[in-house]
Amino acid sequence: MVLSHLGRPKGEPLDHYRLRPVAQRLAELLGRDVRYLATSGPASHDAQRFVADAPEGSVTLLENTRFDTREAANDPGLARTLASYADAYVNDAFGSAHRAHASTEAVAKLLPSAAGALMSKELEALSKLVENPARPFKVILGGAKVSDKLAVIESLLASADAVLIGGAMAYTFLKARGGDVGDSLVEDDMIPIAAEIMERASERGVALHLPQDSVCAAAIEEGAASEVHPSDAIPAGLKGLDIGPEATAAFVGALQDAATVFWNGPLGVFEIAAFARGTLAVAEAVAGLDAFTVVGGGDSLAAVNRAGVAAAIDHLSTGGGASLEFLEGKELPGVAALRR
Repeated sequence: MVLSHLGRPKGEPLDHYRLRPVAQRLAELLGRDVRYLATSGPASHDAQRFVADAPEGSVTLLENTRFDTREAANDPGLARTLASYADAYVNDAFGSAHRAHASTEAVAKLLPSAAGALMSKELEALSKLVENPARPFKVILGGAKVSDKLAVIESLLASADAVLIGGAMAYTFLKARGGDVGDSLVEDDMIPIAAEIMERASERGVALHLPQDSVCAAAIEEGAASEVHPSDAIPAGLKGLDIGPEATAAFVGALQDAATVFWNGPLGVFEIAAFARGTLAVAEAVAGLDAFTVVGGGDSLAAVNRAGVAAAIDHLSTGGGASLEFLEGKELPGVAALRR
């Protein structure tokens, strides 16, 4: 019996969140039939009958766990129904391990439980970043918002030797440093915190790299005219949308002596070719290092795949938010339940 969620249907059995395409793809990957029945949820009466009728040796994919409002509430009644389907529980969804849901936490208390292969691999790789990483340990952080990465930045300042910050979040730091960033995305309420982070990094001897120059444009769209400007002197009306050529060279150079690298978040709007060069160049540089390399987050994984270097990365983390919370030092409910 296989369980999964998909999207955020908020307890509604919406057709575009049904798992039928997942069942079809799983059947292709396994080279065998996968039983699936569209129901109102994995614990509905129809689902329970479907499980009861499962032939020995069959594979059954149950309907989206989030069709049941009790899933997110970590409801023990839902967990009991799910536990009644099986003799043992295996959690291989590391990306959901930071959620205390019925299918990830409560059910693990009711059956003999274990971590699956992907879960084990994620924990092993991420633990290497937390527990005495080989040095120098260098961190690359990108994406849109400082607020999304604040906790992990603060945590990694205690262990990293250098932090390279790109993406839109860099402009909050640059503005906190007194720079003119034009119309670049800035979280004004985070400016004092960004200033504190930079001061703390200096006190701890952590090199904090911000992009010296940026590829800028007035609009985030294909074909937009782009210009390169110093990142702290971007003209009004323009947005910084990628790290510039000087910043790219500096970032690549700063990584060369790394023994451990963690990367989360793209360094520009890499979906658009004109703003992808920095992200792709850093992806190629990380792949070429003689270091233990971990890349996490959906956009970062897309970037290394687009650069054609995914196979050269030591660990591609599917965890997203779970990876960041693990690196923040938080206990993940889905992992804690297995440890118990």
